[in-house]
Amino acid sequence: MSSTKNPSEPSLQLAETKDWQQYIEEFRHAGHQTVDWIAEYLADTRAHPVLPSVRPGALIDALPASAPDRGGSFDALLDDFKKIVLPAVTHWNHPGFFAYFACTGSTPAILGEMIAAALNTNGLHWKTSPAVAELEHVALGWLREWIGLPSEFFGIVYDTASVSSMHALVAARELAEPEARENGSRGNLVVYTSDQAHSSIEKGGIAIGLGQKNVRKVPSDSLFRMRADLLREMIEADIASGMKPICVVATIGTTSSTSVDPVPEIANLCEEHNLWLHVDSAYAGPCAMLPEKRHFFAGMERAHSVVVNPHKWLLTPIDFSAFYTRHPDILRRAFSLVPEYLRASEDPRAIHLMDYGVPLGHRFRALKFWFVLRYFGRRGVEQFLRKQIQMAEEFADWVDRDARFERVAPVNFSTVCLRLKGSDDDNRAIIERVNATGKVFLSSTSLNNQIVLRVAIGNLGTTRADLELCWEIIRGAIC
Repeated sequence: MSSTKNPSEPSLQLAETKDWQQYIEEFRHAGHQTVDWIAEYLADTRAHPVLPSVRPGALIDALPASAPDRGGSFDALLDDFKKIVLPAVTHWNHPGFFAYFACTGSTPAILGEMIAAALNTNGLHWKTSPAVAELEHVALGWLREWIGLPSEFFGIVYDTASVSSMHALVAARELAEPEARENGSRGNLVVYTSDQAHSSIEKGGIAIGLGQKNVRKVPSDSLFRMRADLLREMIEADIASGMKPICVVATIGTTSSTSVDPVPEIANLCEEHNLWLHVDSAYAGPCAMLPEKRHFFAGMERAHSVVVNPHKWLLTPIDFSAFYTRHPDILRRAFSLVPEYLRASEDPRAIHLMDYGVPLGHRFRALKFWFVLRYFGRRGVEQFLRKQIQMAEEFADWVDRDARFERVAPVNFSTVCLRLKGSDDDNRAIIERVNATGKVFLSSTSLNNQIVLRVAIGNLGTTRADLELCWEIIRGAIC
């Protein structure tokens, strides 16, 4: 492999002997090569298998056990990337990626990410990079308007929805029992969420010391929506037993089926019992900008906090999770801790991102998202979303017309849940055969205690032909 080439060969000047200008010229040359490769990759991603056909440990075994003593060239790096690393990549940016929630690292966002890496800035507080704090404020403000949240909602970017939801739980604890910041939880605080909610809610409860058993899972109905009547019963039972409810997490677009919890009814209960309401709309959130989908988001504006992940369905490379709250004062009160070496401006317009969460460092994530919003505009994003929803509805119609299959959940957004009318083993076998083709990648879930195939559409490059191929492969995988 090229990483084992002799570093003393005449064509290679050692890194420690170069001046800054030499670094820049080498970068310029390699940068053009890299952008050309990226453009070719994006233009023909279908040439790569979605899932790599490598065994566990293959990449580890293909690389030296120790780092090199002497540096190498960009050409050698790119060569090893193509020959050794690329074959082990699962291509999330592939038009045939229908697993989990598909996504797109769009071209403007890729350029924004490159520039952010070059600037290498860290927004601890306002002075450490005013652009980080203020561009984030502006870009999240634009998104907030698009999805219909009131202007009082303050936005901040975390890495993933798991971390966003964990911050919501901490804010809920701060609202209900502020002394817990100093003394810790007494084990009596309770959080409620649907039995269809993402596992990150339980993880958040574990992480902040509430305890997994104090994250109550509310049963769902036949459409996989949280039952508000049972939520009320559980809240009242906990109060009667001396426990202290603090938060309800509702979901608009659950992971398994993209079901939508009855947020208005849940909001009524939260207001009645003074509970923090957090809405997890990490996947479906962008659809709130579509008038024909607004009914799914009724009551979201009454939440205390909301999470939307542009890196799921808004053309932005991972990671980018937008967290909004109507109570930034409580979020700040929960997390702000400022030693002397981090003292910053007291100007009321100076935003200190370090005060609103666990991370001190703050990447310039907003730059790539701002590129996306500027490049596509609202109309471009709406067109993208509608096209994806239309494709999902057409795929669902194909499923409905094949008597061998059944559709297991409504198609609220761009995800179709289906299964072969057979055993769980039959459906698992279909998934294995489909994914082994390398043409498409599906994931599975469990609904009604049965294994279900999920086809989640979300890539900008996905076409009707990709869906036709997916359906052909699924049907061909039946024994």
